[in-house]
Amino acid sequence: MDVDTRLLRYFAAVAEEGHLTRAAERLFVSQPALTKQIKQLEAQLGTTLFTRSRRGMALTDAGRVLADRVPALLDGWDRACRETRAAGSRVLRVGFLASAANEATPAIIAAFGRRRPGWRVDMRQAAWSDPTAGLAAADVDVALLRLPFPGQDELRVRELFSEPRWVALPASHPLACRDEIDFRELWDEPYVAAPAETGWWRDHWLGVDEREGEPRIGAVTDQPDEWLSAIANGYGIALAPESAARFYARPGIVYRPVRGLSPTRVGIAWHPADDDNPVVADFVACCLDATQAEYT
Repeated sequence: MDVDTRLLRYFAAVAEEGHLTRAAERLFVSQPALTKQIKQLEAQLGTTLFTRSRRGMALTDAGRVLADRVPALLDGWDRACRETRAAGSRVLRVGFLASAANEATPAIIAAFGRRRPGWRVDMRQAAWSDPTAGLAAADVDVALLRLPFPGQDELRVRELFSEPRWVALPASHPLACRDEIDFRELWDEPYVAAPAETGWWRDHWLGVDEREGEPRIGAVTDQPDEWLSAIANGYGIALAPESAARFYARPGIVYRPVRGLSPTRVGIAWHPADDDNPVVADFVACCLDATQAEYT
């Protein structure tokens, strides 16, 4: 019997969290989708893995047996995949969100090429529904990410630089003529938000910790183009890094500095299993060197 490793990852998350909602947030999937995957795994194994109640998800005897075995199985599979890729190709897969490391990105890739002649960097842009840019699912080797992101405590993270959070507004917005805007003036505006499954990463880009009251959601988007279209069409405003004004300039949208918001941070992240991987270490060193030169 063949079982998709994705189902085992979902099972492991629910077993560890003991709660569907928390596991869904950790996996960046909806709760109904996660429930469907757990039922699919139970059907394939022919047994019930959880007892469900208002308090959460409790493992059955069969579930406990599987929960004891799955972490080692997944770790072994991930290690085998990494070692196989390292032996069979000279490609480092780098996940990223939006503008990656901003203007420092080309310098990072060039420096890595000098350190590792014959190696190529495969940049893979992720949707905002996965703030780890594929790292949590082992789809990439390292990732350039916006901090904080859900699950970062389980990964290795080095902060590279920070930049202010600005606001993106429709050009017709009454506040678009301002040189700077106080965040309090934006509390009651509708916002273009990331999917709810991203949890507190979405909250960070709504300024939840620095406002009073719940934010109003005018639209939900998963990709930069959809995000820009929603703002330009007047469905809402959005907080954005200062660099978005350079990387995502578009007719009908203006970017303005915001007072009363903490900055956003950019980091390089990798899996602890790659702590001894010299190729990953070289890329991390290139990130630190290039961003220090760019932002100091």
